[in-house]
Amino acid sequence: MKIAILGGTGKEGAGLGYRWAVAGHQVVIGSRVAERAVEKAAELTGLLPGYGEPVQGADNLAAAQMAEVVVLAVPYEAQEKTLAGVKEALAGKLLISVVVPLRPPKVANVWLPEAGSAAAEAQAYLGEAVRVVAAFQNVSAEHLLDIHHTVDCDVLICGDKAADREVAAQLAKDAGMRGVHAGLLVNAGIVEGLTAVLISINIRHKIKNAGIRITGIE
Repeated sequence: MKIAILGGTGKEGAGLGYRWAVAGHQVVIGSRVAERAVEKAAELTGLLPGYGEPVQGADNLAAAQMAEVVVLAVPYEAQEKTLAGVKEALAGKLLISVVVPLRPPKVANVWLPEAGSAAAEAQAYLGEAVRVVAAFQNVSAEHLLDIHHTVDCDVLICGDKAADREVAAQLAKDAGMRGVHAGLLVNAGIVEGLTAVLISINIRHKIKNAGIRITGIE
């Protein structure tokens, strides 16, 4: 697939993009500033272990226009402005939201927007022309750039269409994780809220990579 990562210069977006490039996907790093995206893309391409697809960089709009699947990996406060700039380019496409609504400085406290989740807010703004799936919110970026490190975390996936959730599940697998269907988009608030819980656990135990693992699945 050709995947655009809006906000891909951040640790989470860049780490996921790197792993997808290693798996053979065509990755475009998006940013508000094209030069920053190009710089990060070159950095990730330089890390590729002798195989995989070179990573491209572009501004967010150009990245969204090029892609089949678009990943939104910006801070929550930048979500509305970012989507406003790419809305037309997203029509007919799948948007995977990695956004978590956190309220600094108390980022270890769960807070959700009026719509119930950042993903539901994005879906309401974009309308039926775009299919929104929530995934990867609970994945620590700490070891994503180490392709030999096993990420000990399941990916909870919420979306209204099973086929769209399955795309996210395949991308989770390609990044070295297991995707778990976690119901419709209305459930996304719980998944997003777990990130604040994990931050709290990280603080308490002085670690950086607490994650979620679902038991009982063969």
